[in-house]
Amino acid sequence: MNQTPAGFGPPPEPFEPRSGGGGAGGGTGPSGPFRGRPAAVLAALVVVLLVIGGGAYLTLGGDRGKDAKEAKDTAVPTGAPSVDQGDGKGPGTGTDTYDPNAGIQPGEARVWLRDNQTELPGSGAGQFGPWRVGDVVVRAMNKEVTGHAVADGQEKWKLSLETPLCGVPRFPSAAGKLVVGVKESDSNTAHCNRIQLVDLTTGTAGWKVPVPQESRYDTALELEMAISGDTVAVARPAFMSGFSVTDGRQLFGTSHTNGCSPRAFAGGSRLIAIRNCFPPKEPTSSAQVMVEELDPATGGSKWSHTYDKGWNVGRVLSVDPLVVAAYAKEKKTWNITAFTADGKVRSQSDAAFGVSGRCNGWGNSTGYQDCFAAVADADTLYIGAGKAGQELGIEDTLKVVAVDLNTGKEKWSTAEQPKGRTMWPLAVENGRVVVYIAPGVGAAASVVSLSPADGSSQPLLQSPAAAAGAEGVFYDHGVRIAWAGGRLFLLNGRVNGPEPTVVSRAILSFGT
Repeated sequence: MNQTPAGFGPPPEPFEPRSGGGGAGGGTGPSGPFRGRPAAVLAALVVVLLVIGGGAYLTLGGDRGKDAKEAKDTAVPTGAPSVDQGDGKGPGTGTDTYDPNAGIQPGEARVWLRDNQTELPGSGAGQFGPWRVGDVVVRAMNKEVTGHAVADGQEKWKLSLETPLCGVPRFPSAAGKLVVGVKESDSNTAHCNRIQLVDLTTGTAGWKVPVPQESRYDTALELEMAISGDTVAVARPAFMSGFSVTDGRQLFGTSHTNGCSPRAFAGGSRLIAIRNCFPPKEPTSSAQVMVEELDPATGGSKWSHTYDKGWNVGRVLSVDPLVVAAYAKEKKTWNITAFTADGKVRSQSDAAFGVSGRCNGWGNSTGYQDCFAAVADADTLYIGAGKAGQELGIEDTLKVVAVDLNTGKEKWSTAEQPKGRTMWPLAVENGRVVVYIAPGVGAAASVVSLSPADGSSQPLLQSPAAAAGAEGVFYDHGVRIAWAGGRLFLLNGRVNGPEPTVVSRAILSFGT
């Protein structure tokens, strides 16, 4: 991964590392969630009008494919035919639509693009994923789970669920098994009280079981879920349960550590719980937040750490090593805490730089592993960042900051990308940090790798210029990203149903 592919030139906007020096001093945190940023509008493309919904465009002149980004109980497979039986070089909406690979140059990575073809309610539906399992990449939304061929985006299988999704873990199990929450009916007010196994390797459904109601107050419209080992942990307000991914039998129910109620989970190689702790005879506003590691098989506590009053856990940036972002609304600041394997505080520092609300939790009350712009190795956190704002979340993360997990101090940061191009660290591979650089004015998206020592960069992938408009539709405020096997996958966080003159971009990929 650290070798530059033959035929690749330098990144479209090269940047040099800038020495760090920021330490654990108290910096003012960033502001609200991501919103759109300026992006390329190629002169050759027909002007399009943005319509309500993530990634949906109304086209003029009959050419739907011309994109432009606005400035700044058991379910069974349907057996439906593939949406696109073409060669994968277009967006999957017909032979006369725009080709994101038009004018592709030697060494550039070929792009495939798929639009949503599923009928949806008027407000559309949120998407989850993407997950790569072998030669298939999977996405989930509303009442279906779909697998696309990694190489060209053709639909390989589609699984229909009886009722809508209402809880989806960030990651499946190591064996490609995903357990999702599903509603008891199609009603918008239906309770989320069942969980369903989906095998992402085959596109088939498995067991489906109810989530036992522990009291008459144990109801929820959504579930917070995480998978660790053979356990899927399910959280809803004040209650939690653990189930076997293999057969769906319940492993544990709600536990109250020091009187603290469950709130959410983060999963992966470890199972991390987030709890609310309410001191006796004190108002709920005085609640404190606890981070705790659980035994996935029993739900028993291994250790716990309680934050000071006024601090709210926002995101789990990494599970191993455990790195947590928290914010203090009244103080208008946020911090990063790194923990040792046995739960001791390794370092804790107020951040002098800003990040998106998706990465410190500001303005986002769910999805505790939904920061797609942070990754850690044994000693360093790499996170997409920018200048601290007046609030606790910023719009543009134009650089990458490396934070020493042993000291909490900033080690280095890259120079800011020009033209509004955000940078999102995605993985550490072969000793280097893989970073997605979003499209900007006159520039298509790319992927680079950074040296963990000083942030110096090498190019990995460059998409064609014609793909910039389509890439720009995958807005920072909702996009979901995966890097796997040398390919980048972008998933729009929300899509609309198909209409005669409306394009709703669903998933895009480029790579080797």
